[in-house]
Amino acid sequence: MFLYLIRHAHAVDSADDATRRLSSRGRAQAERLANFLRRVSLPKPDEVWHSSLVRAGETARLLAGGLAWEARLIEVDGLQPESPPLPIAARIDAFARTLAIVGHEPFLGALGAVLVRGSPWPPIFAMRKCGVLALERAAGSWVASWHLSPELFGPDD
Repeated sequence: MFLYLIRHAHAVDSADDATRRLSSRGRAQAERLANFLRRVSLPKPDEVWHSSLVRAGETARLLAGGLAWEARLIEVDGLQPESPPLPIAARIDAFARTLAIVGHEPFLGALGAVLVRGSPWPPIFAMRKCGVLALERAAGSWVASWHLSPELFGPDD
C-alpha cells in the first residue's frame, strides 16, 4: 500500500484563506509535477482525498487529470493546515489501499511524522508547495519511499 502526501500548489493571495485559488504559477507547478510523475510507473491511488480549501481541490483535480488517475476525488474534513493528524492517521490505517492526500502544511508534515515515527514533533518532513512525500506500508509500518520538492521537476516560470 502506498500513500502520497501532496501539498497544494502555489495559490493567489486573498483575505479569505478558504477560497484562495491556484495562481498561474501553481497550475504550472501541478502540470510539471504530473508530467514528471507520468514518466515513472507508480501505483495509482484508489482515492484522492483533499481538504475543503479551494487550492487543495484544484491541485487534486489537476493531478488526477494529468496522471489519468481514475480514483474518486473526495473532500475530507480534518485536512486543514492546523488539523490534528491522529484522526486522519486512523482513517488511513482503516483504508488499507493506495491513497493520495492533497492538503496543507503544517498538517501534512505532522501526518507523515505520525505515520513514520508515531509522533508529529519534532517535524521530520518539509513539504514544499506542490511537493510529494510517498510512504509505503510494509509489515505494519510506514516508511518513507521517496520525497519530491518542486525544484526537481522544473523551474518556476
